[in-house]
Amino acid sequence: MLLDVVNLKVWFGSRAQPVRAVDGVSLAIPEGGTVALVGESGCGKSVTALALARLVDEPPAIYAGGEIRFQGRDVLGLDAKALRGLRGAEIAYVFQDPSTSLNPVLTVGTQVMESLRLHRPAVDVRAEAQRLLALVGLADGAARMRTYPHQMSGGQRQRVAIAMALACRPKLLIADEPTTALDVTVQAQILERIGALQREFGMAMLLITHNLGLVAGLAEQIYVMYAGRIVESGPTERVLTAPAHPYTRGLLDAVPRLGHGAEAPARLMGIPGRVPHPGQLPAGCKFAPRCARRVARCEVEEPELEAVAGMEQPAGTAGSRGREVRCWVPLGR
Repeated sequence: MLLDVVNLKVWFGSRAQPVRAVDGVSLAIPEGGTVALVGESGCGKSVTALALARLVDEPPAIYAGGEIRFQGRDVLGLDAKALRGLRGAEIAYVFQDPSTSLNPVLTVGTQVMESLRLHRPAVDVRAEAQRLLALVGLADGAARMRTYPHQMSGGQRQRVAIAMALACRPKLLIADEPTTALDVTVQAQILERIGALQREFGMAMLLITHNLGLVAGLAEQIYVMYAGRIVESGPTERVLTAPAHPYTRGLLDAVPRLGHGAEAPARLMGIPGRVPHPGQLPAGCKFAPRCARRVARCEVEEPELEAVAGMEQPAGTAGSRGREVRCWVPLGR
């Protein structure tokens, strides 16, 4: 297994009164595999992603428990030098807003070459930077090298961010909402390019998104996150066609669908309420205040993440902890 996360807890504030941004998350990513982490804004996806390379500083964060093992190494036990070697070279990130992840006062070429000088000093950094820009679909790499981020469109800036992430040929690419700020056409182009480069480089990918519609053709395994916890996991096709958690069903109902006449889709159904603040979580199931299926037990006792009866994962499936759900009254019962 390339990455194995077990019961990860990342809190803020104090241990006496913690804000539990990530509270007991477990997930696994196999070599060359694609895993999706989905959920609404504020559920803890980005904190989880940043914690995988210890990019959430301590303090203000508290790594309160759990394990992060990358190729068998304990990431939480690495010193500063080892972490610098891990970040970029082995675990790379593409963030959702390239206008904030790119330095506005440095040219594109300077920023791409910086990673190469740090992690691949033996290569011709200028030639390699031009090759990477062409690889992500930016024509005339030599001219692009002299361009500043503000002179490019959102889609072009995101391609630069992808080139920077790929500069050191990482084993794991973490794409955190990589298409949120882009229009639909450019979204498709960026995702297609990321998928093609993933296959070419043979790297694994963790795709983080709030849109379940994006993951259907990309990820083999999906983890659904709510209020700092995994509430459902399993093979993507099974989760999307037969969700077990009411929250997953709500996310699916919020995906727009096209149609005409009798085939026109029903009105989009939103999930009532909002994700609770991690410092003000309700007792019992954290989704209970928004759930139409809740029973009395849901409001006082939090369920564990357990195997879904009748929906078990086939034995030997790579990168999976099985078909699991955190719910007292799962769908299908």
